[in-house]
Amino acid sequence: MTLEEILVKAVKEVIHSEYGVDLESVELQATRKDFEGDITVVIFPMLRQVKGNPVAIGAMLGAALEEKLPQISGHNVIKGFLNLSLSDTYYLEAFHNIRQAAAYGFQPEGSKGAMMVEFSSPNTNKPLHLGHIRNILLGDSVSNILEAAGHTIYRTQIVNDRGIHICKSMLAWQRFGAGETPESSGLKGDQLVGKYYVAFDKAYKQEIEERLAAGIEAEEAKNEAPILKEAQAMLRQWEAGDPEVVALWKKMNGWVYQGFDETYQKLGVSFNKLYYESDTYLLGKDVVADGLSKGVFYRKDDGSVWIDLTDEGLDEKIVLRSDGTAVYMTQDIGTAIQRVQDYPDVNGMVYTVGNEQDYHFKVLFLILKKLGFHWAENLFHLSYGMVDLPSGKMKSREGTVVDADDLIQEMTNTARTIASELGKLEEYSPEQRESLYADIGLGALKYYILKVDPKKRILFNPEESVDFQGNTGPFIQYTHARIQSILRSAASDYGKEINAGEMPPLHPKERQLLRDLLQFPGIVTQAAAQYSPALVANYLYELVKDYNSLYQQVSILGEAHQEHRNFRIQLCEEVGKVIARANGLLGMAAPERM
Repeated sequence: MTLEEILVKAVKEVIHSEYGVDLESVELQATRKDFEGDITVVIFPMLRQVKGNPVAIGAMLGAALEEKLPQISGHNVIKGFLNLSLSDTYYLEAFHNIRQAAAYGFQPEGSKGAMMVEFSSPNTNKPLHLGHIRNILLGDSVSNILEAAGHTIYRTQIVNDRGIHICKSMLAWQRFGAGETPESSGLKGDQLVGKYYVAFDKAYKQEIEERLAAGIEAEEAKNEAPILKEAQAMLRQWEAGDPEVVALWKKMNGWVYQGFDETYQKLGVSFNKLYYESDTYLLGKDVVADGLSKGVFYRKDDGSVWIDLTDEGLDEKIVLRSDGTAVYMTQDIGTAIQRVQDYPDVNGMVYTVGNEQDYHFKVLFLILKKLGFHWAENLFHLSYGMVDLPSGKMKSREGTVVDADDLIQEMTNTARTIASELGKLEEYSPEQRESLYADIGLGALKYYILKVDPKKRILFNPEESVDFQGNTGPFIQYTHARIQSILRSAASDYGKEINAGEMPPLHPKERQLLRDLLQFPGIVTQAAAQYSPALVANYLYELVKDYNSLYQQVSILGEAHQEHRNFRIQLCEEVGKVIARANGLLGMAAPERM
């Protein structure tokens, strides 16, 4: 039994013995840091069944539990809250169990069902930018967390490689590129293609201005601009399989994929399988036909096919146009089904997509349920807010975005400047130092993004994120490096088993750190259930703060009592392991030196 289960059982027994009442439930919570105690029993909910003064009930219950359970060493009551202190013996036994665990906090790999996580899913007309980075980091971190919680995870994305926006880049390159290539320009392939997406928008706006000056109405000036009409014609040629257009499309998309791969490699992200919209845009039509026969969909007089979701508080949604062509919803239905066919063990999917698509996914998930797919009960939209800059909103077609590669380089440069000022890297070669600066810069970026609840918008400030103090990635990484320095300086005999009988009383800071460590498995489980890396990040910050508080208030290597010294070194070691594991869940490195 867990401690919580033991406590709940004991509380119910005491209340039954004292009042003859069988409690329906017992509410436990961690004791607030500003009060003495470790676990709090909340008395107020009991008052529905137990009549009496909450303070008196708490005092009686605390005394009884202290006598009944060896794990309880003391108690205090504040209003309707019974704060219980756990014994040193309990903490030392729990610490022994932590040290014995092969991968403390993580569930055995594959002990739960398989899931697929979709993230990134960029368009092939521009490079990855800051907005993509939040998507990528969220999807990758959630994948890590779900794996730590015992799931088998397949990472995937659907690349938006077709459509008018792709043709805009292609047409602009034909018009203005003069045969320019990534090799001849020195640009990454995705950056080169993005350059021509911006060039198209510039030429398009110029044509609109000229047409407006000629007296053409605004709507017609926009819709009938020659360069836009030409791009639309190119899209029709692509859909018809025109060899020259398809060849150009393959060439420019190839440039983009190579550029994307370089960025993913810098971010430490990889995928099990990629899906391409050029392959999936025809999927789903057969499912619509099957759904029509089952009465899930209905056909209107013009031949279009719809689903009526008004009974579920949504609206009517088209799934097939009157000309028989698919809409995005049709493709997404077909792609989801295709994925389960590709990976038959998948029993759930996570879609990492911005919150502007909230309604789309409500409809998609409901349609898949109505079609009778059992795995549709385990679909989740990892919805997230946009990323803003101090200078305002980003716009890809106007070229006012923060390029992902530029941002990564900027973070590395800032880390280099700060770390160089701190020194302490004399033993590192230039190559090792550069690798460390990249780890610190990426750690700063990832932590800054992931510590915010996914649903909230982020105002991203690069300089603020690369700080070795405060709630930042470098602060956490620096603490891990500090612990490794202590372990390198420690004598080799600290690995032996601690004799609890020879230990002096635990320091309050040690008890707090042990409480933190004991929370880690629950944090991983909770973060997986809520698909929220922010829970891991916030836990990590509290753990690191508490460790630094201990570091500043007690002597570790200078502790005179040998048994206590050994314990403190072992405590440092386990805190370091949990920091490294939690960092890994966020995709951050845990440097040995800084």
